[in-house]
Amino acid sequence: MKGYKLFIDDLRIPPGASWYVARNSDQAIRTLLSLGCPSEISFDHDLGGEDTAMKVVHWLIDQDMNNQGQFIPPDFQYLVHSANPVGKANIKGLLSGYLKHKSQMP
Repeated sequence: MKGYKLFIDDLRIPPGASWYVARNSDQAIRTLLSLGCPSEISFDHDLGGEDTAMKVVHWLIDQDMNNQGQFIPPDFQYLVHSANPVGKANIKGLLSGYLKHKSQMP
């Protein structure tokens, strides 16, 4: 389903009714498997217990690489709304680094 938005957070309410909500990394990955990559993802880092959104970020990158860069759409956007500064930096660093690398590939 192209053009949907995914909100990954164990507690917070999404910014609008148009967002699909995943409360943990497994729900997020199941959503990505069934609907494909959204046009936008909003990440919380800490998803309860030992679960973090980094699992989703790694899965997303692996899925894109396994599909010759065709899983993540060219207009993909993301934001990190996490209050965890280290977790926020980790998500941004990994995902931004991958997207920059992907944009420079022929």
